Amino acid sequence: MQGQLTDISIDYLSKKPKIQLLLNSNEITYLEELKGLELDIEIDKHKEKRSLNANAYCWVLCDKIAKKITVPDAVVTKEDVYKDAILNIGIFQPMIVEEKAFDNLKRIWQKQGLGFLIQEVSRKDKCVRVNCYYGSSTYNTKEMSLLIELLVQQAKELDIETKSEVEIDSLLKEWDR
Repeated sequence: MQGQLTDISIDYLSKKPKIQLLLNSNEITYLEELKGLELDIEIDKHKEKRSLNANAYCWVLCDKIAKKITVPDAVVTKEDVYKDAILNIGIFQPMIVEEKAFDNLKRIWQKQGLGFLIQEVSRKDKCVRVNCYYGSSTYNTKEMSLLIELLVQQAKELDIETKSEVEIDSLLKEWDR
């Protein structure tokens, strides 16, 4: 839900902070059900969601590339193409974990989404050095631009028709907004 923080005061009896919100919704029934209950509250600055058009185009390219490079003995999915592109873009967090914690870290990290990948770099002294890649759902405009550029380049190498540079720029500007 979105809205604005309109007032901050101190509650007279409890001496705890009290806030007032003005919501961008008239959906009051749900809020009435929550009144008086213990809640988990998270308030953050508003950030526009990424453009679904840029994301959709990313998946269109992944699908076209997958279909073009699939051969009878080796099926390549759009998800395979996407994961490979994520690894090639290289937006990751390097980490060192104990060997006994590695499988758990991998399971938890990859549960975040399809593009959240873990690449083992090395093992030494019962520790594993890994690169934890972020999925495109976390990408800013520059990072998403790199991902789409890579996919467009791959598509062109395979003689797959792509959007014009102007159209792609428009998708990315919408992402930035």
